[in-house]
Amino acid sequence: QVHLVESGGGLVQAGDSLRLSCTASGRTFTFYTTGWFRQAPGKEREFLAAITWSGGATRYADSVKGRFTLARDNAKNTVYLQMSSLRPEDTARYYCAVSSSWTEEKRFYTSWGQGTQVTVSS
Repeated sequence: QVHLVESGGGLVQAGDSLRLSCTASGRTFTFYTTGWFRQAPGKEREFLAAITWSGGATRYADSVKGRFTLARDNAKNTVYLQMSSLRPEDTARYYCAVSSSWTEEKRFYTSWGQGTQVTVSS
């Protein structure tokens, strides 16, 4: 089993930047992909970005492409989501998750963190 902890959320103003962290522990060798998702009140949880564990390949949703960037530190078992030019519509709870597949489909992500809240004021 993989245990995930997100951190770095907070209250920022539109146009600001924020970096979220996702740190994994446990059976970290069992997954291939780390993904970031978000969920706003009353909305579906949506895919944002994903990165492979070893190869560093990335993919982004169109809604965040060019504004959000993934990075990793394998020595710390941590994946970072650097968010810039934040907008009020980015307000949501942000989750990281892991999958044994290279996918955007949340149903294939088997372990999830508790999430971290990001609020962007206008």
